[in-house]
Amino acid sequence: MSIHSYKNKKVLITGGLGFIGSNLARRLVGLGAQVTLVDSLVPVYGGNLFNISDIRNSVACNISDVRDPHAITYLVQGQDFLFNLAGQTSHMDSMTSPREDLEINAAAQLSIVEACRAVNPNIKLVFASTRQIYGKPDYLPVDELHPIRPVDVNGINKLAGEWYHLLYNNVYGIRACVLRLTNTYGPAMRVKDARQTFLGIWVRSLIEGAPIKVFGDGKQLRDFNYVDDCVDAMLLAGASDIANGKVYNLGSKEVINLGDLAAMTVGLGYGGQYELVPFPAERKAIDIGDYYSDFSLISRELGWEPSVGLEEGLKKTVEYYMANNQHYWDASK
Repeated sequence: MSIHSYKNKKVLITGGLGFIGSNLARRLVGLGAQVTLVDSLVPVYGGNLFNISDIRNSVACNISDVRDPHAITYLVQGQDFLFNLAGQTSHMDSMTSPREDLEINAAAQLSIVEACRAVNPNIKLVFASTRQIYGKPDYLPVDELHPIRPVDVNGINKLAGEWYHLLYNNVYGIRACVLRLTNTYGPAMRVKDARQTFLGIWVRSLIEGAPIKVFGDGKQLRDFNYVDDCVDAMLLAGASDIANGKVYNLGSKEVINLGDLAAMTVGLGYGGQYELVPFPAERKAIDIGDYYSDFSLISRELGWEPSVGLEEGLKKTVEYYMANNQHYWDASK
């Protein structure tokens, strides 16, 4: 099955009004799929109706919470695919509100796969996980065989969410796979604060003329994926039965330290500056140091390769928010 086989298929996206969900929805609409978006629109989680303003008449929206098992059981009926992207993404929030993180990233995930088992065992699931579950790397690049040692509550609960999907694949034959995302960025990401990705608050600072703050010495290595490349990986994983029961890392051939990334960002031509600032103690405690992925498995098995260069992606992202920032944050606050 190719990604063009989504035509006329019924596709459910949890977290569908959020960053990656809305970009995925746009691509699926273009491929001729019948798309239903589920989102709670809880303010701190990033859902935003403006994210789908151009496709609003081409998708169905259901404003409900994945923590409601009755709603989920109703919504998964008759669907061919479920891209399960709903989650609490803030590592800091997971430490200050651990039970809420547990409810969203673990308990709700169990409800979702159980609903599929009960009313739609033929559905295909793609679960969006995170590189954060590996913790501080023993070696680089990090492959899927690396030890798993989460450094925060979010990582533990995302790992549980992964394993519920894999267990139901292995025990009940409900086709499911997992993508461990690295730093994903692009249009529609949360930029009001750093709850979703630090690049969001960097972009906001750049546009508002405030200095970009880089924690520590700026030497931490990272890899990044532009959202279009992330969407490509999800579509390939959903379309391929080779992926069933598998875990795949996403990543990039471009590895950069955060100081150089800040310099690249302010060098795009929009002005701005950056500064090194001490790590806040609460962030330092859960920082993973250097991280970049070995994504050769998904390249080999599914043919995925990231295609958008970091500088090109950053430029597209900044231009998007320069044109649309009023829909993403209140400049007076």
